[in-house]
Amino acid sequence: MTHAIATQRQATTTACRPTAPRRPQPAPAALLVAMALVASALTACMREPDLHLYSEATVVFDLPVIDLSLEVYWDYELTYGTAYDWRTEWYYGWDETDRELFGEIGYTEPAVFNLRRYYTAREPLAPHTQVLRDQVEGTHFRGHYDWGFWDILTWNDIHTLDGVQSLVFDETTTLDSVTAYTNQSMHASRYHAPRYTRSFYEPEALFAAYTRGIEVNENLDGFTYDAERQLYVRRLDMLLHPVTYIYLTQIILHNNRGRIAAVDGSANLSGMARSTCVNSGRAGDDAITVYYNCRLKRDCPLLPYSATATAAALAAVPRADIVGGRLMTFGICGSEVGTITRADELHDPSRHYMDVNMQFANGMDSTFVFDVTEQVRRRYKGGVITVELDMDTVPTPARRGGSGFDAVVKDVEDGGTYEFDI
Repeated sequence: MTHAIATQRQATTTACRPTAPRRPQPAPAALLVAMALVASALTACMREPDLHLYSEATVVFDLPVIDLSLEVYWDYELTYGTAYDWRTEWYYGWDETDRELFGEIGYTEPAVFNLRRYYTAREPLAPHTQVLRDQVEGTHFRGHYDWGFWDILTWNDIHTLDGVQSLVFDETTTLDSVTAYTNQSMHASRYHAPRYTRSFYEPEALFAAYTRGIEVNENLDGFTYDAERQLYVRRLDMLLHPVTYIYLTQIILHNNRGRIAAVDGSANLSGMARSTCVNSGRAGDDAITVYYNCRLKRDCPLLPYSATATAAALAAVPRADIVGGRLMTFGICGSEVGTITRADELHDPSRHYMDVNMQFANGMDSTFVFDVTEQVRRRYKGGVITVELDMDTVPTPARRGGSGFDAVVKDVEDGGTYEFDI
């Protein structure tokens, strides 16, 4: 049977007409990729002699709405095997001022994607020797594909409020992977950073999906018919997952009574990865200190973020001053969160210290340093990090620059360093 070239091709007999498949519902946090072969590039019921076959097909990608709620990514019951609700641990809250300063508390849905297509000819999973680069706006992409095998990588384009982007992408060192990393900031790395004297910028929210060995063939193997679009479709489920992780940090200052008057707005978390492989989501091995912003709120009710209370009940809730912030990182060095199911599977070579510079009411300032290693390791996908500090145990510094308070580790050679139980 021969065929005639037409704008759209319809099957000529009942036997040749495929049954239109039921369209599956998009899964949460999934990037559903539909590969649709335009009819003019296909035969009706039989393939023609190779001499007359087209050398490529047109493929359509459908990118649906993505569920980016923190509950999806911080599903600790599935991830860690124990129930966990971050809202019950978070007392700092998140008001309009926080949104203006730091952005939304959680992930926001990307609208633009970078797409990379690697053609490996007739050899699946072969090393990449060429790449086609595209950018997708909205939810649809159509491109041309030679017959054979393809690897596909996609990640979201970065858009910031001020137009300044911290993330840098390396696509030239090797075509087999893309590396995302950040660079040093102008802020000094205050504590436990033997290799770098400055902190690094935190990366923007980054999501990625990668799949290999997709076959586009002349025989329609693996394809079904979409009657609505009148196209043959091959649907792939590619999990679009975060490769940057959100930590919400809070220092609860019990019995402060105005002794801590202000913070300079800067904080650091040490021992985190500088980079990640976009393809695999594996964090790099280069430990850095990540700089982020924080804010002091006074007289906060110690009420969980998810809780509500009447005016009478709220009056009875204990209150404290809280220093809070939101931090984005590439996670723990060497970890690949997508393959980890328990915290004890981590191999973490670094300890993690959080430091915040605070100013006392007498005008003196000190850098408070807290060892939060165990909290970071338990929350390797991100989550709430809490330090509770009884200010009655904290001496007021008598000199500017202060003592550099250390929450756990005591430096016996520094008479101005203090040890606290947290």
